[in-house]
Parts: sequence; structure tokens; C-alpha cells
Amino acid sequence: MLLKEDHIDVTTTVDGKETSMRIFTFHPTISQYPNAKFPGVVLFSEIYQVTGPVARFARQIAGHGYIVAAPSSYHDFIGPEALGYDVPGTDKGNELKITKTLQSYDADSRKTVDYLLSLPTCNGRIGTTGMCLGGHLSLRATLDPRISAGVSYFATDVHSRTLGPYTAADKSVEGPANSTHTIDKLGEIKGEVAMIFGIKDTHVPDDGRDLIRQKMRSAGTVFSFYEFAWAQHAFIRDELSKGRYDPAITKICFEVLTELFNRVLKTDLGPRDTKPEEIEHFC
Repeated sequence: MLLKEDHIDVTTTVDGKETSMRIFTFHPTISQYPNAKFPGVVLFSEIYQVTGPVARFARQIAGHGYIVAAPSSYHDFIGPEALGYDVPGTDKGNELKITKTLQSYDADSRKTVDYLLSLPTCNGRIGTTGMCLGGHLSLRATLDPRISAGVSYFATDVHSRTLGPYTAADKSVEGPANSTHTIDKLGEIKGEVAMIFGIKDTHVPDDGRDLIRQKMRSAGTVFSFYEFAWAQHAFIRDELSKGRYDPAITKICFEVLTELFNRVLKTDLGPRDTKPEEIEHFC
């Protein structure tokens, strides 16, 4: 399957501020089938915006028959250019991720889904994925009922409620009253999600992963939860990963993504029967 790459600039307005957000697009094509329709996938990047590794990940997904749209998250402050995988780029990315508001992140997600659904080549089914910051954003995006499936790689700041402006980290089970943090809104997810972590990830330690799993289970979220014994943070980044890239585990995780997306986004499942399933207990 061949690909066409492009970008589109869309206008977003949050808190009275109008900005232009660039969405990088990766569109599959099938020779002699100009009217072929594909599911859409929103791909959220790590704190460096759409870098080379993110674009390669987008191409890999698109090559399996998905229209991939990758928004530039920091359009509120800077242009769409990627930040460097260096100290200045890391510092800037970490600064902007907690300066940008949750309302702005949500507006970006809705706008990108709107764009995908506006395409005549989209079949109307939408998934989402991302890594690091993007892992969190992909999970948060599934709060939108239009999104049927999400795959989050090592999602940061979920367990600590530290995405967007915050006063202090909060790792409590219940969380603050009227919380708008992702971990406290998991009951709103209508689709299915897969969470992928490395046990050696210092950004999301054991108690953080346990809290996310506990909150998902208590919220009734339909989810799968994968933890890899030797994987660290950023283990799927194939460039400047500081020695953490693990191609073998990355390959397994991509199979997790394609299994979920193929089953949910490429199949017309019809309405879900929400009646509890009775499973026979036998050996």
C-alpha cells in the first residue's frame, strides 16, 4: 500500500485565543481504487512534536490501511517544527506540556477528529495512539465518543494528574472534587483501549501503573494492560533514545495496535451488547 503525505493548517480557538494548528497527514492509496475508504487514526506525538520517529510510526500505521493525522501540539506557543532531542528541546517540551491547558489539548483532539471525519475517504471509524505525552493525549482523546479504539504507549502524567497547569502532583485514588484530569474521567470512555508500559520506565513507576489499572477497572473501562519487564521509557523511539530503543518489543507492541485497530476500526461490529457476558468456568 502506497502513501501520500501532506499537511493541513486548521484554526483553533481556546480561551479566546485563535491559533493555527498544523496536522501532518499520511494517507494510504490503492492503485486503481480512488474511492477506497479507510479508518482514521489520530497520532499524538511525544513532547518534541512530530519528529522523524513519529513520522515513521505514522507511515507504518498508514501502510496498514489507516489515514493517520498527527497534530502539532504546541501551536499555542511555537510553530509546527519539531523540537530537538537534546537538552534545550527537552526543557522546552516539558515546559510547554504543563503550560498548555487541558481545554486546549481537548480542542486539538476534537479538531483533528473533525478533519478525519470530513474526508470522503474516511470510513467514519476513528482510533488514536501516541507515545509519552502523546500516550496520555491518546488516552484522553478516547473520552470523545467518536473514537472507538486507543493504544497508549507509556502515557505520562496520567497517574500524577500533572498534564497542563497544576499546583502539585496528586496520586490519590479518588482525586479532587470535580476533577477534569484524565484518570478521573475514565468512565466516559465508550471504546476499547490498550495501555502499554515498560516496567523499567522511571516516568511511570509501579504505583503509577497500578493506579491507572485500578482506576480503569473501577470505571468499567474496556481495556488491555501490557507491561514489559525490561522496557524503559521511550523504548519505541528508533532515534536518539539514549540507549532505550528495543526493536523486538516494539514489534510486539505494533501487533497489539494492529489487532485492536483491525478488529474495531476495520470491522462493522454493530452496536455493542452491554449485557454482562456469562463465561462458563471449565478446564
